[in-house]
Amino acid sequence: MSRRDTQFDTAQSVAGGERSAEEIVRECFERITTTDVDLHAMLSHDADRSIALARTVDAARASGQPLGPLAGVPLAIKDNMCTTFGATTCGSKMLERFESPYSAHVVERLEDAGAIIIGKTNLDEFAMGSSTEHGAFGATRNPWNTARVSGGSSGGSAAAVAAGLVPAALGSDTGGSVRQPAAFCGVVGLKPSYGRVSRYGLVAFGSSLDQIGPLTLDVRDAALMLGVIAGHDARDSTSVNQPVPDYVAELDQPLAGVRIGISDEYFGDGLDDDMRTTVMNAIELMRDEGAKIVSINLPHMKYSVACYYVIATAEASSNLARFDGVRYGYRTATPTGVVDMYESSRGEGFGEEVKRRIMLGTYALSSGYADAYYLKALAVRTLIKRDFDNAFEHVDVIASPTTPTAAFALGENAGDPLAMYLQDIYTISANLAGVCAISLPCGHSPTNLPLGLQLMGPAFGEERLLSVAHQYQRHTDHHRKAPPSASAA
Repeated sequence: MSRRDTQFDTAQSVAGGERSAEEIVRECFERITTTDVDLHAMLSHDADRSIALARTVDAARASGQPLGPLAGVPLAIKDNMCTTFGATTCGSKMLERFESPYSAHVVERLEDAGAIIIGKTNLDEFAMGSSTEHGAFGATRNPWNTARVSGGSSGGSAAAVAAGLVPAALGSDTGGSVRQPAAFCGVVGLKPSYGRVSRYGLVAFGSSLDQIGPLTLDVRDAALMLGVIAGHDARDSTSVNQPVPDYVAELDQPLAGVRIGISDEYFGDGLDDDMRTTVMNAIELMRDEGAKIVSINLPHMKYSVACYYVIATAEASSNLARFDGVRYGYRTATPTGVVDMYESSRGEGFGEEVKRRIMLGTYALSSGYADAYYLKALAVRTLIKRDFDNAFEHVDVIASPTTPTAAFALGENAGDPLAMYLQDIYTISANLAGVCAISLPCGHSPTNLPLGLQLMGPAFGEERLLSVAHQYQRHTDHHRKAPPSASAA
């Protein structure tokens, strides 16, 4: 598997008999062995299991059996998605040895499509972070510059795809955790609409915000993977029962006549000048191809960071209450009683960032403060969603930067939680509103770090969103550029 082999190309080569699935998987593990020592994108992988599955695919093809759309394609998934093979750690000491009795819905869908899940990727602990520095098992480094972060919390998945360890991977996006690392690592990251992809088997962070999405080399691969993992699942009460379009078949819709919304709220103070210029150049390119640029107003977006970090931490406090050292997960070695067992297990098992968010969320939900913080945040969220609903009456997609800057240095924001939280300023509003959004490579900084363009569409508007993104990539080559660690075949 070379760096240029997309998920689509890999599946085609297996189906056509040009290459064997076993050969592709073995090459995948060779690259992990040589490259991931420096990156630490993978938390776990299983070569024997993967090769056995690849041989099953090759035998099926040889006997003329029909193959799934991802047959023989090696993929990685973020280690907060449950599998019946290997551990599901969430990057935390709390779940270091946890083995799930069931697989996540998306894992079932990928395997039904013939994909070979070779392992699990690194993340910020329990998906709480913007740099993949906050995991219990070490940071993931950026393939473009190993002194820089890969983004978070799906930084392991983004780095694995960018470095060519796998042609595609899954991440989860609660406030930008697919799109931000995609931008930092120069790959495509898609956050589907809330309810489009089942969350069954995804270890919850913020239940009203979480959504699983693909990280890929190009938009066609994102469309292909979304078509596999999307759809109703009765095991997830928030899964919406809507037909799944053929996203790949609809990619070739022209840009002519597409209305692209631009809001000043995404281009204000704090935006790096190189980022501003690069994103505006991308928007002008789409105008040149026939798109119509429309000014819109999202007046409540300025409250999105504060709103998000009340709602998300409140939901995290509730969701993580189950990790108490009783039924599963880490338990302190020498408890002096039941209360000490609870306190010590959680104190020792959780990292500092997770503790910070649990405490913030518990405070926001506590008696006397819930009205002032949590309920007020829910009201503001409604206003933010209303702004997006109003905007999408006049435009088809909204364009913005994905992040304020290119990837920052490892450790640069580690001691400043507020600076870290502000890395999500352009991405979290899509989660609050429940709309779909995608990050695309649109250029590079003067220091050769990738820069990301974000496109957002209305809820369940992935068809149009993906076609606009694909048309942009037809006229650019930013997504074809590889970091130094992946430049060799």
